[in-house]
Amino acid sequence: MPAPTASIRQPSLGEILLLGSLTAFGAVTIDLYLPTLPAIARDYGTSAAAVQLTLSTFFVGMALGQLFFGPLSDRIGRRPTILIGCAVYVAASLFCALAPTIEALVAGRFFQALGCCAAMVTCRAIVRDRYDHRDSARIFSLLMLVLAIAPLLAPTVGGWIAAAAGWHAVFYAFVAVGVAISAAVGLRLDESRSAATAQAARGQDVLSAYARLLGHKRLIGYLLVGAANGATLFSYIAASPDLVVNSWGFSESQFGLVFAAIAVGVVGSSQVNRQLLKHRSPDAILAWATLGAAAAGVALWLVALFDAPVPVVLAAVFVALSSNGLIAANASAGALNVDPLRAGAISGLMGGINFGMGAAASALAAAMYDGTARPLAANVAVALLVAAAAYHLLAKPR
Repeated sequence: MPAPTASIRQPSLGEILLLGSLTAFGAVTIDLYLPTLPAIARDYGTSAAAVQLTLSTFFVGMALGQLFFGPLSDRIGRRPTILIGCAVYVAASLFCALAPTIEALVAGRFFQALGCCAAMVTCRAIVRDRYDHRDSARIFSLLMLVLAIAPLLAPTVGGWIAAAAGWHAVFYAFVAVGVAISAAVGLRLDESRSAATAQAARGQDVLSAYARLLGHKRLIGYLLVGAANGATLFSYIAASPDLVVNSWGFSESQFGLVFAAIAVGVVGSSQVNRQLLKHRSPDAILAWATLGAAAAGVALWLVALFDAPVPVVLAAVFVALSSNGLIAANASAGALNVDPLRAGAISGLMGGINFGMGAAASALAAAMYDGTARPLAANVAVALLVAAAAYHLLAKPR
């Protein structure tokens, strides 16, 4: 089905960099900090499992915070919501840098997540405020280029900072990041929330708004498409270190190359999606991309089930996970298009469901791990089949 022939609005470089920074805020806050985990355990004299709680708590904060800040951005505006979140983030980052115990650090990371997720959830609403259905899908695909830089560069930069000045310095770096984003938003970001959105939000409390949204069958479909497809990446992140290094015998540096290759596949397919959107609608792409992804997931499960050679399994993983670039942006744009006057609340639902399903998928992948690729392949196949069913049975326009 051809896309509408409306002219395509081209965002400025400054707009893309600012929106990309808001999108990548959470990823940077996770990845910059990862190299410090062993040093934190040593300094506090605690176990690696206790330090891992700082990551688990962060994900919980990301899921819950988006459910709160999304509707808030509809009610008070996009800029104030981001600035409130940045203030929470800066204060929490400073608290983490000075935390006297590991328990205090865990609590600080929760509030740090609450702060940075305000920028992430509001960014999606800003894109929908400024762009129509098709162009918002293009912008989400473009933002994946910026988002991809975080996992590639942030761990290295975080390691340099920690080596030069200790792990506390990484949290002082987070303070600087929060201040910089606050300044950029305050000086360069215009308010995008419409008067109609403000009126709709003032006339309805948060629970009523969510209840109204959850009554949209198509919205449920789009949310499940995005969350189920994203769960494949969470499953891979949880299962791949043990599988690639311990079972397949790759070195840690080789694992980094495998991880980077998957990231390149996701980003590459997202840019293919951006080009396809010049000629096709987001729903037309989703219609065949979800079916193709489901077929790739089943193929992955079959090659893992019959113990295919490692290169064949890796190739199947690459194809199945790369589908995220063809699905995520279009599913997000479709969900936000269901009720544009409640873009903030929809974005909050999207973020909460994505992180909730992602956390469940990663926990399941870790619990099922048996030294082979079969549990990961089964998780990916089921998730992609769910995504295809959700689109064709619920979200697809009739």
